[in-house]
Amino acid sequence: MSLTISGSIPALVTPFRDGKVDEGALMRLVDWQVTEGSAALVPCGTTGEASTLSIEEHDHVVALTVRAAAGRVPVIAGCGSNDTAVAIHHVERAAAAGADAALVVCPYYNRPGQRGLLAHFEAIARSSPLPILIYNIPGRTGIDMATETMAELAGHPKIIGVKESTGDVGRISEIRQECGRDFLILSGNDYMSLGIIAHGGHGAISVTANVAPGLNAAQGCPHLRGDFATALALQDQLWPLHQALFSDPSPGPTKYALSLFGRCSPETRLPIPAPSPSSRAKVDAALAHAGLAP
Repeated sequence: MSLTISGSIPALVTPFRDGKVDEGALMRLVDWQVTEGSAALVPCGTTGEASTLSIEEHDHVVALTVRAAAGRVPVIAGCGSNDTAVAIHHVERAAAAGADAALVVCPYYNRPGQRGLLAHFEAIARSSPLPILIYNIPGRTGIDMATETMAELAGHPKIIGVKESTGDVGRISEIRQECGRDFLILSGNDYMSLGIIAHGGHGAISVTANVAPGLNAAQGCPHLRGDFATALALQDQLWPLHQALFSDPSPGPTKYALSLFGRCSPETRLPIPAPSPSSRAKVDAALAHAGLAP
């Protein structure tokens, strides 16, 4: 089962208003992302505050994103959970809604070890109607999927790639060697995306793309064509924004930035707080540096 994706893919925020999902803001955000050149969309990931969405809200946000995308770009639905049965449920509902693939994070908190990771992903893949991307982010989950484990999973026809967020650019070459050149590799860290693509990655699932989708898309496209000088200039332009959007717990700074442009409310759900004055000042300065000041 294959899915060809390359370029800039926003890890979408989930807009809230008065404690509820702001459906209108979400659908407008999706439309803007598509018109600005994003290659695909990821709802209900970490940046989408999936951990504080109810199961019903989670499935609804995926369905709204599919509806708003209207087939113009693929939708890679965040479907991960530390409960295998819940992850299977999300994959099934995402498929029913019309999503094109599922992003499944390594099970957090449980820390099941490599055998448990194999069992978790194999159980999901066996029942999945969608292609699956592994999301390996040990800084959040407490467990790192070994390349050998990933290579074993890559043999399953439903498991097609990885969102790589270990922070180790050398891992990209390991994955290419062990999982094959057709295994899809997407950066999960904006600050490393340029290097990951240079090492053979195919693009990035990006937080910064929420705020600067056009610039992120422009960086991905010329680099993939071999125009490194243009991509590096865009990296210099975007670097302060990559940093500022994580100056306080994400997605607080990202939602603050979007609120400056009227894209959505800055509202987050606890335990994510509103960004501090210092964080907001860093976002303001980074937007100005990128030429995006409102």
